Amino acid sequence: MTKLSRRTLLAMGGAGLGLAACGNGVGSAGSAKLDARVDATRNYLLTKYPGTRDLENKSVGVLWMPLMTEAGFGVGGAFGRGALRINNVTVDYYAAAAASFGLQIGAQQYAHALFFMTPEALSSFRRGDGWQLGADARYAVPDQGGAISASTLTSTAPIIALVFGQAGLMAGATLAGTKYTRIIP
Repeated sequence: MTKLSRRTLLAMGGAGLGLAACGNGVGSAGSAKLDARVDATRNYLLTKYPGTRDLENKSVGVLWMPLMTEAGFGVGGAFGRGALRINNVTVDYYAAAAASFGLQIGAQQYAHALFFMTPEALSSFRRGDGWQLGADARYAVPDQGGAISASTLTSTAPIIALVFGQAGLMAGATLAGTKYTRIIP
């Protein structure tokens, strides 16, 4: 059996991430591909959880992240790309990245949406040079019956984060500590 040095392992991981980035939908046709993914994610959420339509109508903007991929074995990370929409029109594209450390093993994929409920929250997000989701957000998970709670719809939180569509073998999905950075596809 061949022993791998830490440097070799990191190089292989970096090469794998580089290859994965080749098909991530960035480029001149990339924005169209990313917008199509956002459309599909939005339609899925609004169809499966009809109460989110009211949430979207009350928001001043929504950041749609159609696919976040998370993996961890002691040390973990997550990455995805999405689009910020105001009045359902794409105004910017963003990448999201997160790192974690602790007792974890597995991989999963999920989608999430950040509903900006105040103009100030949206403005702060757009002005930031890399914005990190933290305590100012209210987290909500749609229940199995296809509804979100009334407290979510009447919340006065400036940002409401919904995580949905989880698939994989990792317990839970969290957005705390996720950094969002504007990208040019």
